[in-house]
Amino acid sequence: MGRILAIDFGTKRTGFAVTDPLKIIASSLDTAQTNVAMQFVKDYVAKEDVERFVIGLPVGLDGLETDNTKPTKSFAKKLEKNFPSIPLTFIDERFTSKMAEASMIAGGMKKKDRRVKGNVDKISAAIILQSYLDQNF
Repeated sequence: MGRILAIDFGTKRTGFAVTDPLKIIASSLDTAQTNVAMQFVKDYVAKEDVERFVIGLPVGLDGLETDNTKPTKSFAKKLEKNFPSIPLTFIDERFTSKMAEASMIAGGMKKKDRRVKGNVDKISAAIILQSYLDQNF
């Protein structure tokens, strides 16, 4: 059974989260600088069985595209080109960064650790993935 890999694409950093093989638990995986995010995915897919990509789609409060929507869709097209056999699903990512910050506070993470932007990115990816799991399993 394959895992689901979630991606919180950003212009500077990209966060990743993954399910367990049974697709029960969404866990933060890592972050990578966006310029090497595709290589991160290639390396991960080479060592793990990935059956789906879930990508957070940035949309505004009005439901319209934002400045980050186009780069995210462009990255998704590159994923489809590099991994044509792995389906891709977009999930609305509104409020995931705020939810990630709130979960870090609730979890007792120290303020200096909460300031590490990569932590927000990978927790946001886990929230995106959990949203997908809640809707589909």
